[in-house]
Amino acid sequence: MILITGANGQLGYDFQRIFKEKNIDFIATDYKELDITDIDAVREFVKHKNIALIINCAAYNNVDKAEEEVEMCYKLNAYAPRDLALVAKEIGADYITYSTDFVFDGGKDTPYTEEDIPKPLSIYSEAKAEGERMVLETYARSFVVRTSWVFGIANNNFNRQVINWSKSRDVLGIVDDQVSVPTYSYDLALYSLKLIETKRYGLYHLSSGGVASKYDQAKYVLDSIGWKGTLKRAKSSDFILPAKRAKYSKLDSSKLEEVIGEKIPFWKNGIDRFLEEMKEKGEL
Repeated sequence: MILITGANGQLGYDFQRIFKEKNIDFIATDYKELDITDIDAVREFVKHKNIALIINCAAYNNVDKAEEEVEMCYKLNAYAPRDLALVAKEIGADYITYSTDFVFDGGKDTPYTEEDIPKPLSIYSEAKAEGERMVLETYARSFVVRTSWVFGIANNNFNRQVINWSKSRDVLGIVDDQVSVPTYSYDLALYSLKLIETKRYGLYHLSSGGVASKYDQAKYVLDSIGWKGTLKRAKSSDFILPAKRAKYSKLDSSKLEEVIGEKIPFWKNGIDRFLEEMKEKGEL
């Protein structure tokens, strides 16, 4: 049996979708069903369920609010992932949890590999980096997967924001000095499962192929939906936000691609499929 935590988010939704397609049994939980910040509750929940894999999709994702809600951010992004690793170890289950390109400070101008040392710029990224370290120290049968700029059909994300803005504005300004790559949550789930099957535990990067700025991403979305407005380039310094962000944080996924023997699709391909999904659901 597979346990998914944070199942109502983008990634959790797509894991459920894939398991349903493959007729694989799973238990989907979100905070209402299971409080992952309470290790005793987690231990009680997994009892007698024969859990063979725990997939942690739960996270505190409000990067700016984390600067105020430090304790909550650390609970969800550092201590809970470690405690889930501990429970997985106690029951002999494989374990996977997710981290972020935000653990890097953007000091490089080439893609970050798993060998690069994290240099967090914010509370959110500090908590994520701490969570990675503790999970890998706690349990040898863990996968820690860093990803970037995740978008999917099940929740709000940058693509949806851009589309919503385009409905009421003729001019949009989007930053062109934050560079990484958008990653489609369905691909993140699919290639994570391929990685899990290898049993090659450890730290991996999994993001879409190619490189893009936020401006590039917005332009591709707006061109794809036929928006007739004006898109302008902006700079991070134009917007005052509580949390500092890296200028460049593209992840190198070649280690994972070598292990699974497949390439991750290009980012535009992921956006195409995401927009197709929105059309099918009547949201576009």
